[in-house]
Amino acid sequence: MTTNPQPSAFLTTARGLRLHYTDHPADGSERGIVVFIHGSGPGASGWSNFKHNVAAFQAGGYRCVVYDQWGYGKTDKPTDIDHTLDFFIEGLLALLDALQISGAILVGNSLGGAVALGTALAHPERVAQLILMAPGGIESKEAYFAMEGIQTMVKHPMGSPDFTRDVLSNLLKLLVFNPESIDDDLVDERWETLQSQNAHVLATMAIPDLSPELARLQQPTLAFWGTEDKFCPPAGIWKILEAGSLVQAEVLNRCGHWVMSEYPALFNRRCLDFLGTERID
Repeated sequence: MTTNPQPSAFLTTARGLRLHYTDHPADGSERGIVVFIHGSGPGASGWSNFKHNVAAFQAGGYRCVVYDQWGYGKTDKPTDIDHTLDFFIEGLLALLDALQISGAILVGNSLGGAVALGTALAHPERVAQLILMAPGGIESKEAYFAMEGIQTMVKHPMGSPDFTRDVLSNLLKLLVFNPESIDDDLVDERWETLQSQNAHVLATMAIPDLSPELARLQQPTLAFWGTEDKFCPPAGIWKILEAGSLVQAEVLNRCGHWVMSEYPALFNRRCLDFLGTERID
């Protein structure tokens, strides 16, 4: 189930930076507001990450907000600011404030999962529930850089002359279990987005290891992980589970880093069950 994105909208933050988002109304009575937070990587954007999920959440009664984080998509890409976790959280809070969202359900994968976790820990009153897909921010830098996908991304840095469309295609194939699921349309979409990106976001990204803080999570949390993830160690699912009794987890075999794209129907149904709605096929 997919849908077309709503017309682009922009807000200007206190720093004078523009942040891009699309706002998708719920079908029927609104049950809550879901904010989708995308991951990192060349050509990443909110819509690219979650285009297979928004319509199902809308059908389940949820208003959906999809945005591009700093340095990605159509959002501004400052080169004079380090892209720390606090900076990414600042962007999310600016979005929530501008749209007058006091409490949201956060859905985040990879970097987006780290931003969701960081926001839930620092501003628990702004986060009602968490849905995480292979979140970053729960391992040491050394553990992440030992992963095949991260090593490949570092070997071919974004913006370098040798980062070709074929390099992008091969990198995207590492994100999934079945490389045939990466078609030309997706590569073209990410390649086009990549043309307006710069290397500063990845060069200055600094996400701390939040695992010692996970026990402080107050929100009901659903976590997904693929056993064949080549970017974030799958053993991280146990760190999430150990956070407390409000955590549920789904581990998918024959699945890589993109649960929401590799198994969208399963992901959408499970999320809606977790959020307390009827299943949407």
